[in-house]
Parts: sequence; structure tokens; C-alpha cells
Amino acid sequence: MIVVCNRIPVAKGQEAEFEKLFLERDDSKRKHPVGKSPGFIRNDVLRPIQGETYVVMAYWESREHFDAWTNSESFKEAHGGRSRPEIFAGKPNLEIHEVIKTVTAS
Repeated sequence: MIVVCNRIPVAKGQEAEFEKLFLERDDSKRKHPVGKSPGFIRNDVLRPIQGETYVVMAYWESREHFDAWTNSESFKEAHGGRSRPEIFAGKPNLEIHEVIKTVTAS
């Protein structure tokens, strides 16, 4: 499994607008929702308690599944045409990690 972390700095005062991008997204109206992509496990959007950087974490079964999604219609639909530069305080930083151990509550 891999975890893709997208660290996104959000401009002061634009937090609600940024969150709306995720909270008001209706995947049932999308032709190609990421949730139906092969190998997709889940997506978490994390609000910072301190600082300005939100973290969007996507969990995938493999790097190959993630790479296939980035070349798909689903990716183009999710990332195309909604540029809102005033929301961002800088460029996002994408990190890809391989899970080597998971601990869950017993």
C-alpha cells in the first residue's frame, strides 16, 4: 500500500473556501469519481491545528494504481478547470510513501 500526501498551503482567510472544494464535491455527479478507481482505498483531508498547511492523504493499493489514476479521466476531471489561486499561500508539495507497518486499535 502507498500513501500519497499532498501538503497544500492555504492563504489566511481562505480556509473555508478551500474546505468547500472538498466538502461540497458531489462524486455521484462525476463521470469518473476517484472512489471507483481501481486500487483506490480512501482519501483523508486534514485541517491544520497550527499553521496554514492542509494535508490531503490518498491511500492506494499500489504505486501502479496511483500512477494509472494520474493518467486517467478521473484525474483530469478532479483537477481540471477550477483554478482558484487566491486560495493558496504557495505551491503544494506532493509526497509518496510506502506503508511498511500499520498498527490498529485492538
